[in-house]
Amino acid sequence: MVSPGANARLTPADVRAAATLFRASRVVSAQLEIPLETVEEVVRNLAAGSRFVLNPSPPRPLPPQVLAACDPLIVNEHEAKVVLGDSLVGAEPADWARNLLARGPRSVVVTLGAHGALVASAGGVARVPSVRVAAVDTTGAGDAFTAALAHRLGTGAGLVRAAAWAARVGAAAVTKEGAQASFPTAAEVEALGRGGPGE
Repeated sequence: MVSPGANARLTPADVRAAATLFRASRVVSAQLEIPLETVEEVVRNLAAGSRFVLNPSPPRPLPPQVLAACDPLIVNEHEAKVVLGDSLVGAEPADWARNLLARGPRSVVVTLGAHGALVASAGGVARVPSVRVAAVDTTGAGDAFTAALAHRLGTGAGLVRAAAWAARVGAAAVTKEGAQASFPTAAEVEALGRGGPGE
């Protein structure tokens, strides 16, 4: 269930009013709890060289200009099926990633829960392992993953390395109940141990 509240009231005019902030940002991250027309305005206001990270949640089909801006587009299985259409989602997550990449994003990350994630770009597909934890509540895990990945990209990390960190953040988040209340500190993430490509 989604209760967008104030998010639903974020308009393209709000984005235009904050254009200076967008143009000064190395990474801009969005989800679809804000109106799609507002996401489209975000894309129009991106600075050259900045990265746009989109998690299409709640999922819906995306216009070509939004897909083309994504670097990466972050999806789970359900979101991949909505963006691609059920008939285009094969049995293997690597197929979802390649099919999504063919739609225009510069890169794609497919989250696989306890199985980690796949990172796809023009250079190929890489698997990022997860950290084994005792899951309590998965609410907010995707949000934690997306925020952590965007943050790491903003510090200059490569996409595979950022996704490896994000997978650990997502794993830490599922060990507590709730959404925001489950988001871990950096120390809690480090306590899960290091691992994954580039680490």
